[in-house]
Amino acid sequence: MKKILLAFQFLTIIPLKDTGESPAKDVGSATVYFPVVGIIEGSLLSVLAWLLLKVFPGEITSGLVLFAMVLVNGVLHLDGLSDTFDAIASREDTERKLSIMKDSTIGPAGVTAIVLVLLLQYLLLNALFFYSSLAVYYSGLLLMPVISRCTMVWAIFHCRSARQDGLGRMFIEHTGLRELITATALTVVACFVTLGVIAEYELLAFHLMFVLPVLYFFSVSAVWFFHKHFGGMTGDSFGAVYEIAVLLFLLSRILWVQKFT
Repeated sequence: MKKILLAFQFLTIIPLKDTGESPAKDVGSATVYFPVVGIIEGSLLSVLAWLLLKVFPGEITSGLVLFAMVLVNGVLHLDGLSDTFDAIASREDTERKLSIMKDSTIGPAGVTAIVLVLLLQYLLLNALFFYSSLAVYYSGLLLMPVISRCTMVWAIFHCRSARQDGLGRMFIEHTGLRELITATALTVVACFVTLGVIAEYELLAFHLMFVLPVLYFFSVSAVWFFHKHFGGMTGDSFGAVYEIAVLLFLLSRILWVQKFT
């Protein structure tokens, strides 16, 4: 239970019981429950969308759902995304790039990355609502953070730390094969339950045979990229991975709706 609370404390601003000081191993291995955090987040987004659609049109609902997603995450991952793109755009050496990532100020590359990612996420959420059934739309909102959180775990497992300290290093050091397998299993079960309840078995097969493999490949590719440019990954890197994983998940859903339905 403590590890679940730790996962929530790191990934969201949802007010839960304070766990106080925790051993590094407990904090680092809390990655095993990242998909559980995603399940709660996705459930909240689905319920919120259901309520909003009773009052607002789809375009406004998509914007408010996106706002809620950013708010629940405490802008943590967008901050990581902006820091990452500022560092990449600098074209400096590894040490300088890592220093830029720690800088609290945001540069033009970071601002551009945030604007483009939020714009694309809004457009894709809007398209998912207008071009799919409500069951597919709600299941997409539920599974979106689950699979994106699992993508973070895959990246954490495969990477090395770019720094000698920090929370990112703690996760990397204590995320082993058990955490990887358990997080993946929780994600697969979430797909089975969510899509099985609405009897979308073809969509379930699409997730298992296409969406999850694509995002796993993305996580490994991201690890390679960050190792090449930064010598490893940091907490900011994980935030960037999450935001891009959300985009890839939504793009996959739109591909399903447009080509296979």
